[in-house]
Amino acid sequence: MKQGGTKLKGKRAPNKTAAPAESLTANPANSGEYERAESAAQFIFSSTPLRPKIALVLGSGLGPFADEFKQASKIPYARIPHFPQSTAIGHAGQLVVGKVGDIAVAGMQGRVHLYEGYSAKEVSFPIRVFARMGVKAVILTNAAGGIKFVQGRLVVIRDHINLQGVNPLTGFNDERFGPRFPDMSSAYDKRFREMAVGQGNRLGIGIDEGVYAALTGPGYETPAEIRYLRTIGADLVGMSTVPEVIAARHSDMRVLGISCVTNAAAGILDQPLNHREVLETAARVKGDFIALLKALLPKIEESIAPTAKN
Repeated sequence: MKQGGTKLKGKRAPNKTAAPAESLTANPANSGEYERAESAAQFIFSSTPLRPKIALVLGSGLGPFADEFKQASKIPYARIPHFPQSTAIGHAGQLVVGKVGDIAVAGMQGRVHLYEGYSAKEVSFPIRVFARMGVKAVILTNAAGGIKFVQGRLVVIRDHINLQGVNPLTGFNDERFGPRFPDMSSAYDKRFREMAVGQGNRLGIGIDEGVYAALTGPGYETPAEIRYLRTIGADLVGMSTVPEVIAARHSDMRVLGISCVTNAAAGILDQPLNHREVLETAARVKGDFIALLKALLPKIEESIAPTAKN
C-alpha cells in the first residue's frame, strides 16, 4: 500500500511460536521440593544411627524437653541442607535426635513462622523432611493465647481454623508426598487426643480440648479480633502449627497438637501482651509438659506399630 507515493512498512507480527519465558510454574514437576527433603533426610541419617518414627516440634519456650534425650545427636538447622533457620526468641534452632526411654525420637527445638518472612512451603519443609525419614507420627506443640482457657493450661488441639491466608499445598502437587486434595476432616488424630487427655488426667494435670485459630502475626491480636475468633468457635489463638499439620496430613502422618496457654488473649485481661510473659509461663509449666510427653510417647509408639489396630 502506498500513501503519498511512499510505501508503508507494516509492523512485524509477533512470533507466536516463540518459547515462553521461564516461570515458576513452567516445569513444576522439577520444583525439587521432594529432592531437597530427601537430601536433608539423608544428611540427618548420616549424623545418627537412630531411625525415629515419632517427631516433635517444640514451640516457644518448650524446647528444653529435647535436652533430656539420651544418645542425642544435636544438629543445628544451619547445617541441614535446605532447612529453614529459626529467628524467633525462645526457639533454639536445632534438631535433636535421641531416645526417650527406649523410643527413638526427633525433636525440633524451635520452628520457623510466616512472620519471619518464610513462605508456607518453607515453614512446613521440616515436616516434608520427617516424611522422607519415615516418621509416622508428629507431636506439634505451641504457645497460644487463651480465649476460652486460662494461662498455664495445657490444651489438646481438636481442630483448627486457618486464618493465615496461605496453604503449603498451593501450587504443583508432587504425588510422592501425597494427593492433590487431602482430607482434613480428622486432621488431629482422635486416638492420640484420647491418649493425651487420659494421660493428663492420670497425672493430675487436667487436659482440655479446643479449637486453635492460626493467624500470621507477628503483632498480637486486637480485642475486636479476639471477639471475632470467639464468635467463630476458636478457643486458642497463635501464629504457627497449621501449615505443619496440613503438610503432615498430606503425607499421611498422624498428628497430635498440644498448646500451652501462655497468656490470656487480648482484651480478656486489662493488661498489655508481651513475649516475655509467654516464655515465663512456658517455663512454669515445663514439668507438667515434659511429664505428659514422656507418658504419651510409649502409647503413641504402640499405636503406630505395624500390627497396631486403631
